Amino acid sequence: MNILGIIPARYDSSRFPGKPLALIAGQPLIEHVVNQCRKARSLAEVIVATDDGRIAEVARRFCRVEMTRRDHPSGSDRIAEVAARIPAEAVVNIQGDEPLMDPGVIDAVAGALGRAEISTAATPIRNPEDYDNPNVVKVVVNAAGRALYFSRRTIPYLRETASRPVPEQLAAFPFLKHLGIYGYRKDALLRLVALPESGLERAEKLEQLRALENGMSMEVVRVDHDSIGVDRPEDVQVVEKLLSLKMGGG
Repeated sequence: MNILGIIPARYDSSRFPGKPLALIAGQPLIEHVVNQCRKARSLAEVIVATDDGRIAEVARRFCRVEMTRRDHPSGSDRIAEVAARIPAEAVVNIQGDEPLMDPGVIDAVAGALGRAEISTAATPIRNPEDYDNPNVVKVVVNAAGRALYFSRRTIPYLRETASRPVPEQLAAFPFLKHLGIYGYRKDALLRLVALPESGLERAEKLEQLRALENGMSMEVVRVDHDSIGVDRPEDVQVVEKLLSLKMGGG
């Protein structure tokens, strides 16, 4: 299967304007993401999809760039525009703000596209601070590993242990944190973005619920890697320290 890795990148961000171009250990954030994607064995090519000339100018130094319209409401819509005009059987949508993305996660998500029209990844919740955090999206799956529901609330509700401390609840059930990476067969992606915003999607502000609400199948691969994103300027220093440790610098 010919699978492309597409990284949607926009300049405007309420918490961190110009984030894709922020320097991390001397390189733009978007370059770190591209380099990690290129380590994945499953991707035929890595592409940055952007509507901003500043990002395009920088990204063209190290990878292919596809310009898109400015009015896309989500990253999925942006990559769908690119997927619609270039040859590909499937695409993997990789977050542009995760410079430490594990290539193995990309390969796992891509591999699941042989079994499902949409795929994504999740990791066990181990940090008690993530348990009630609405910015940490939770997912529950069926026995076949297909997504049943995503929520900003903690799901499922443990009736018998709900009054116990959070660490005990985490020990009692394998809660899953959703990672924001998606694989799509091309036809499934184009069908998805053509659908109107769904009620559950609107309520939770989670675009993946549109797929589930419209009966699309989504496989969830379980991985040990946890996502480490750059959401705010102060996150740059944190990632630089992690990069230094990874390279044996401290």
